[in-house]
Amino acid sequence: MKCIWIVSLGLCLGLFAVQCQAKTKETLEVQKIAPGLYFHFGHHELPNRDNHGAIANIGFVVGKECVAVLDSGGNPQQGLLLKNTIEKITDVPICYVINSHVHPDHIFGNRSFKGRGVQFIGHKNLARAMQARGGFYLQRSEEQLGVKLAPKDIVLPDIEVTDSLTLDLGHRLLTVTAHGSAHTDNDLSVLDKNSQTLWLSDLLFVEHLPVIDGSLKGWLRELKALSALKVRRVVPGHGPVMGDWPAALKPQEDYLTMLLKEVRSMIRQGKFIEQAIAEVGQMATGRWALFDAFHKKNITLVFAELEWED
Repeated sequence: MKCIWIVSLGLCLGLFAVQCQAKTKETLEVQKIAPGLYFHFGHHELPNRDNHGAIANIGFVVGKECVAVLDSGGNPQQGLLLKNTIEKITDVPICYVINSHVHPDHIFGNRSFKGRGVQFIGHKNLARAMQARGGFYLQRSEEQLGVKLAPKDIVLPDIEVTDSLTLDLGHRLLTVTAHGSAHTDNDLSVLDKNSQTLWLSDLLFVEHLPVIDGSLKGWLRELKALSALKVRRVVPGHGPVMGDWPAALKPQEDYLTMLLKEVRSMIRQGKFIEQAIAEVGQMATGRWALFDAFHKKNITLVFAELEWED
């Protein structure tokens, strides 16, 4: 909405017309999945110039004294929208931004949260991963996402999690856990004790094909340990919030176990990676979103991991 301000200076020596643009802060659509816990649902898409990399589930937790952001989004604008949403919902200040891992759809909203009193939290391996991949991410950002990113968009963690960390948001405790190599080698999970909600990010995929960028065997180990937790709901990095834990894990566990068994069998038979890519896991076709985009890549990584095992 445009308006004209008429400004009079001194004894009306001049009239100045000043055009202004009234701006309303845009926000993200979020769901309140528990008291003080909010979730923005991503989409099962590859990052592209239409979605600008904003494809992952992101959210935030509100305590009495602090807000913790759970992944900041796929680009600075999405991060800003998330920040606006938080400020619309609560006056409690943002104290923490927790980055679950290095992938761009989870970290490139970080810059919008930089400011006094905000600390960024990541796995002990996250800074190394950001530095190793950051140049490539920045180089490809405009071509792939239609967003021009700069070195200032690589926001390294202020606090590194080696094992686990407890954050007190004010009568609300979050347990942040660093995991061994699984989806990546820098995965964090967050347990909100008040609501008994486990934020798994990309340690869990629902409907979207699981994507391996770490260790298949390590991921299965981590999932076995996580399945023993007693929680009310889990939030995946991609897909809907799930209330039936650990049953919600079974499709992903079945897929990963299938990869392990079939690729290992082909290696022991002396078959080559090209044969594995052509034959492994074809029964899973049609069961997962983005299967064609990621399944062959998964086989390639699993073959490399298992080829030299004892």
